[in-house]
Amino acid sequence: MRNFLNLNPNTEPSTSMEVIKVENLYKQYRLGQVSTGSIAHDLNRWWHTVRGKEDPYEKITGINNREESGSNDYVWALQDINFSVKQGEVLGIIGRNGAGKSTLLKILSKVTSPTKGNIKVKGRIASLLEVGTGFHPELTGRENIFLNGAILGMTKSEIRSKFDEIVAFSGVEKYIDTPVKRYSSGMYVRLAFAVAAHLEPEILIVDEVLAVGDVDFQKKCIGKMKDVSGEGRTVLFVSHNMEAVKGLCQRAVFLEQGKVVKNDSTQNVIDFYLQNNRDLKLSQKFEYSNAPGNEFAKLKSVSLKPKRDDGKPIITVKSELEIELEYWNEFDQVATNLSLHLNSFTGECVFAAITQLPVPILQKGVQRAKCFIPKDLLNTGFYSISIYVVKDTSIPICLFDDLLMFEVEEERDSTYWHGRFPGFVRPKLNFKIIKND
Repeated sequence: MRNFLNLNPNTEPSTSMEVIKVENLYKQYRLGQVSTGSIAHDLNRWWHTVRGKEDPYEKITGINNREESGSNDYVWALQDINFSVKQGEVLGIIGRNGAGKSTLLKILSKVTSPTKGNIKVKGRIASLLEVGTGFHPELTGRENIFLNGAILGMTKSEIRSKFDEIVAFSGVEKYIDTPVKRYSSGMYVRLAFAVAAHLEPEILIVDEVLAVGDVDFQKKCIGKMKDVSGEGRTVLFVSHNMEAVKGLCQRAVFLEQGKVVKNDSTQNVIDFYLQNNRDLKLSQKFEYSNAPGNEFAKLKSVSLKPKRDDGKPIITVKSELEIELEYWNEFDQVATNLSLHLNSFTGECVFAAITQLPVPILQKGVQRAKCFIPKDLLNTGFYSISIYVVKDTSIPICLFDDLLMFEVEEERDSTYWHGRFPGFVRPKLNFKIIKND
């Protein structure tokens, strides 16, 4: 892996200039060990290499599937990765946990080296991979800003010129002269992102770590990354928040078990990811001993059934949805209610609804509730349902998250309107055409 000469950040961005090129990249890990190998294995590899022979451990390397137990000690975290990124482009990298996203970013950031393959990078890279990356816990926030700037090759005067802007963006002015080991994880991330984004790297790499910050700070970060790309600098962004990826990235790469499955426009890649990673869940049932919940309530069972005039079991835009819930109410004579939250698979709340008023006063024991989502309301797509147990009318005391996951399909009746509507709801409204005489 080698670097070309740094780009001049003041030059006009060129849409044809590649600043990252990854060719035939592989990364192998050895499982169950403190290190990734041993002296004996390294010598064996070297001896095969000098004789022009194949790496002996590649033959026994398995696929990196975290849901299955492996039959050997070696796995491919990355396999035959090929893609390029142009100057000023914002590339999203998505995939399930364990797909190889963080490993890829660590290789690009030179935190670890590839097993084989080539990476060509033009320009300075600033990385925000996980909480605490690049910070010395014993140093203060101020000292860490200068340390990170020095690592990026900046002079003290250059860092000073950005210092006030970094501190203001991070919102940790009060603690800037406190050792960062005393920071909360949110404060750590605030300062780390502010440093990475403001010290003028040509390439900014950001992992899912932004999820640690609060909503307002996440919005600031998204806006800053847009500004950075608008200045001709390049951003690589890893996130499980599909809306953030869609709003920020022009193009995306979908990784699955260490391989690039799709490299296309952001919308096409997200649609492909959701289609191939849906885990539909129409019912759940629990024993008291392993039921999700807390000291206020525990879930016993939940189910979703389509109620259709034709009796078919599929869920379409014309299906009324029946949701039935049973839970153990752990407190006696308490006014509690249920609130249903319908979310899209990209994490957006479609709607939230309280189930009944006035709020009933419930006795301790098993409670059974049922509600309906009317037909001709939801658009086609994938949805999940979460339910809150709420004290009185506004105090959530227990959350049953992502209880149900389902897909709404287009109605197959030829007399019904077809075509993908924008948005998440498409209520059937009756317009009366009034003719003017």
